[in-house]
Amino acid sequence: MEQTLRGPEASKAVQDSGWRFLLGSLRASVPVGSLAEATALAADAVAVCGEQADGHLRVDARPDRVVFTLQSVEQAAVTTLDVELALRITTTADRSGLATEPDIGTAAPRSVQVLEIAIDALDIAGIRPFWKAVLGYVDEADANGPEDPLVDPVGQGPAIWFQQMNQARPQRNRIHFDVSVPHDEAARRIDAALAAGGRLVSATRAPAFWVLADLEGNEACVTTWQGRD
Repeated sequence: MEQTLRGPEASKAVQDSGWRFLLGSLRASVPVGSLAEATALAADAVAVCGEQADGHLRVDARPDRVVFTLQSVEQAAVTTLDVELALRITTTADRSGLATEPDIGTAAPRSVQVLEIAIDALDIAGIRPFWKAVLGYVDEADANGPEDPLVDPVGQGPAIWFQQMNQARPQRNRIHFDVSVPHDEAARRIDAALAAGGRLVSATRAPAFWVLADLEGNEACVTTWQGRD
């Protein structure tokens, strides 16, 4: 029977196969040598997922890599079936001489990540329809309330979520980026940002998120699944 998995369960189940748990999904980036190789691997992955592919698998095939995302569309979460499909795809990649292990060498400074844009607002229900319309976005699966996140229906743009403010903060930016990274890559990403002139604003909620800022005070959060479940 297919069961929904919490973050620690999902992460542990696929960690040794190179997949990473990010924002309710399993993701893997596989380096390839050509678009032909990418599309061939994508086709193999769809084949091994069988009839479950349409309800769980998304593929971004490019000349240098294939990024796989697994999540139950119906449940908007990672399930035991997603874990099974991830292991099938890893086996298929191995047979082709490819690997789902994270590629974080000098040629590829990161593996997988998810970008979200957070908008601080006093009246979330009042501004949400504007952002939904101007971006051509839709409600997130099973989340269509007046203060819920918005997502790109074709999966190309970052998700938008709204953070409740209690009072106006004209001295701070009202929009910031949330960069969700694999839990074992967070420290490296933060160190790189600090070395590039950034500063650490807060780590009180780490490892769920660290708040960083550039030289002018514009903020970005590096986030992981840890510290949330």
